[in-house]
Amino acid sequence: MVALSDVSFDVAAGSCHAICGENGAGKSTLGKILAGLHQADGGRVELDGRVVSFSSPREALAAGVAMVHQELAFCDNLTVGDNLCLRSFPQRWGMIRSAQLRIRAQALLAATGADIDPDRPMRSLSVAEQQVVQIAAAVGEGARVVVFDEPTSSLGEKEAERLYGLMAALRQRGVTQLFVSHRMPEIFALCDTITVLRDGQHVVTQPTAEMSETSLVRYMIGRELGTHVARHADVARGAEWLRVEQLSSRGHFQDISFSVHAGEVVGLAGLVGAGRSEIARAIFGLDPTATGTISVRGQPVTIRDPRDAMRYGIGLVPEDRKRQGLVLGMRTRENATLPTVSRFARGGWINQRAETTAVRESFARVALRASAEVTVSSLSGGNQQKVVLSKWLTAASDLLILDEPTRGVDVGAKAELHAWIDQRATEGAAVLLISSELPELLTLSSRILVLREGRLRGELSRSEASQDTLLRLMTGLDTSPSA
Repeated sequence: MVALSDVSFDVAAGSCHAICGENGAGKSTLGKILAGLHQADGGRVELDGRVVSFSSPREALAAGVAMVHQELAFCDNLTVGDNLCLRSFPQRWGMIRSAQLRIRAQALLAATGADIDPDRPMRSLSVAEQQVVQIAAAVGEGARVVVFDEPTSSLGEKEAERLYGLMAALRQRGVTQLFVSHRMPEIFALCDTITVLRDGQHVVTQPTAEMSETSLVRYMIGRELGTHVARHADVARGAEWLRVEQLSSRGHFQDISFSVHAGEVVGLAGLVGAGRSEIARAIFGLDPTATGTISVRGQPVTIRDPRDAMRYGIGLVPEDRKRQGLVLGMRTRENATLPTVSRFARGGWINQRAETTAVRESFARVALRASAEVTVSSLSGGNQQKVVLSKWLTAASDLLILDEPTRGVDVGAKAELHAWIDQRATEGAAVLLISSELPELLTLSSRILVLREGRLRGELSRSEASQDTLLRLMTGLDTSPSA
């Protein structure tokens, strides 16, 4: 399989150059070649007019090239400061100088405007905070070329704005930036030039001013992309499926009460750290300290762990699919039946024929065009997300909690996922949708709940909701709507 083939384009020094394409187009592979993580089979890379070839990220960084990866990779058992200084610990006589390490880590974090304690364990950070640490590690080393691979995919509005400010500061310092993103507004706001890849090949390179969102999408996917209309919003909602009352978890959220009915999509909006993902985890039985009442179909239930949640028909698509939603070394078939594998077992053996039949049916429903036998790690981000979704289709879950379901997914796959979410609601499923992308919430949600600082601050109907009203509630500028 060829990831890239005969790709050629120029990047102007000190510019911000977008690399666009569907999942699997070769964007990340290109970035990894530039950063020394992969070696090209042919062709050449020129830096300041000089041919270069990097056999490792260390060599690339020494030449002034750094990469901010879409998929986070840290030592979870170490502190933030340890991770930031992994390349070169400050030492004396073979002993790590902790005070110097902390000072260096604080300086790297300060370069991004991040307010994160260097002594915190990495495992205690949210996905957004981990992304900020990764950016600090890359840009704090003084790189002249920085490859940003989906840097805002796990950031909320506030954190993304901070990153945009950092990128602007880098441009003023003459740093060249290659920016990979699926978010159209930020591409057109930040980038001078756009290069489009499709199926590993170069399609076009044009100044941003000469391209529209419509033409960019057409270059990326080879066809026009229609506007999705949520059909479930025109159908009367069904019976109450889920109700949470006075749900609380110390340090995360407090006194949360709401309901979700069959046939509706309830959006959950809020800045990063507002408690959205933590509420999802509590409902799914992943927070043993959570208190409050959860009712399913009108009956109070006790959910001690995910096994209980699944027994009541609840499925969770987590924010971090690679660490929490998939087993990357296993086949797509095996991942898709993880919650239901006992259904296909007889006498200690798995009936692979029945399992494969069920998986193929669920794959067809999420428009996943991949073999049931390939390993998940070989799939693009969008197809990996479809495997996670198919898992809950196979399990016939009636309540779907979707936490950032289109994170790191290209526009074509995103449209397919939006259609699938709408279809599930139309079929009578209850959906709780968490997203940092306000247009996504506005497009899909029947109504939207707004969280701020761990408390429910308002509820907006579909007709009341707009980006402005949501942002004002999320930031505390407007407190008029009541929950």
